[in-house]
Amino acid sequence: MNPRLRFAPSPTGYVHIGGLRTALYNYLYAKQNEGTYLIRVEDTDQTRFVEGAIEGMINSMQWAGVVHDEGPFIDEATHHIVEKGDFGPYIQSHRLELYKKHSDRLIESGHAYHCFCTKERLEQVREKQKSEGLTPKYDGHCRELSKAEVDEKLAAGLPHVVRLKLPTGRVIEFNDAIKGHIAVNTDDMDDQVLMKTDGLPTYHMAVVVDDHFMGITHVVRGDEWLISTPKHIYTYEAFGWEAPQFVHLPVILGQSKKKLSKREGDVSVEDFKRKGYLPEALINYIALVGWSPDDGEEIMDMQTLINKFSFDRVSKSSGVFDVEKLNWMNNQYIRNYDLDQLTVLSKSYFVESGFASDSEFDEKFAKYKNIVDILRERLNKLNEISDYYNLFNVNTIVLEDDEAREMIELPHVPSMLRCFSAKVAEIDAITADDVKRLLKEVQKETGHKGKDLFMPVRVALTGQVHGPDIAKVMEIIGTTNTIERIEYSIQNLCAE
Repeated sequence: MNPRLRFAPSPTGYVHIGGLRTALYNYLYAKQNEGTYLIRVEDTDQTRFVEGAIEGMINSMQWAGVVHDEGPFIDEATHHIVEKGDFGPYIQSHRLELYKKHSDRLIESGHAYHCFCTKERLEQVREKQKSEGLTPKYDGHCRELSKAEVDEKLAAGLPHVVRLKLPTGRVIEFNDAIKGHIAVNTDDMDDQVLMKTDGLPTYHMAVVVDDHFMGITHVVRGDEWLISTPKHIYTYEAFGWEAPQFVHLPVILGQSKKKLSKREGDVSVEDFKRKGYLPEALINYIALVGWSPDDGEEIMDMQTLINKFSFDRVSKSSGVFDVEKLNWMNNQYIRNYDLDQLTVLSKSYFVESGFASDSEFDEKFAKYKNIVDILRERLNKLNEISDYYNLFNVNTIVLEDDEAREMIELPHVPSMLRCFSAKVAEIDAITADDVKRLLKEVQKETGHKGKDLFMPVRVALTGQVHGPDIAKVMEIIGTTNTIERIEYSIQNLCAE
């Protein structure tokens, strides 16, 4: 049987970057082994449900290129959620009868029981255990109720849950693909709640039933679930089902070495998309937070990741999310991206920062394509385009630093700039090639060359000693704006 893997998020808000990595690892393994990757929505906790979260999750995953084969999709015509695949429903709230049926089956076989303990009693038990230095867990008060007692309480309509009935003194063992051999004694475990008082399943019930009926062969999830896995394995056994291979991924840490959270910056896929990270770069980077190929390669497209991925090389320890490394990688992708496509992706950043309206951008696409080409080596993310608004749109020059002031105040600069400005004025639509030719002419006529020529011209036009190719900048801003900037700098910035 070809492998079947799933990403099973709860629709409680945004897609966390750790969730994206979990989905990616599932996807890579499935595709490498000619398997199936599906999405299942775990929405049985309706108190945490966020409207639009399912649609947001699907859109984030499609943007990132981690596209599922089965599960919920957004219909292009109606924009409604539709489910595709032979193992549905893929939304847990549509599967409630299945959980009730199998909960009853566990009760009938003696592997689960009704528990009528109130919240107040459970709290008293926990406090007593804590005071005695014990690990708080359910004390088994309802484990041995007779059928008659249970029937009487049910008939009276008493609130209840259904708990897994773990055997005593049993060591449950399994091999995790990353963590290795795990062995836990049931005496150190709790009789987990499987069905809540509202009749809805807990994660521990639904995950086992769903993974079984969806034919999941590998359960790849965060290692916060490692402690619960022995209960899941026993639940499989109680049903007489074969358990899947378990793969528990270490969490992603922030720079503080604590679990990555919003307190340390961006954590949602939408945050990174909004700032102008390219999906290919984000996927490439997040794959390497906790995994590396055996050849040490860093820049890898999706197909390369599929070819090279292995759970054997996933670290047992947590990886640190390094924004600086992500920025470097995103810059590498921006430098090498198809220019037309990159310009299209940049449109919203030009519009938001005031370069152009929607229609103006479309009408002057070639101009903005040239701007992207000039800036691409300097951009860590596309929202940094706004930093260059003044460069292309403002003729009143502001000096960036003391180095720029020292350069523009050199004694030879005013006459040299006037010479250059006069030559520019002779050309209606100046090009980068024109600029290079004119600078050579100025060099011959004035005797100034190298940084004594090029840097004052750059400062006069941009206020900066360093920056994008000044000849290309001049071609974009045009003859009139170039002359205006030079005249402004001579009158206001030069030392005359």
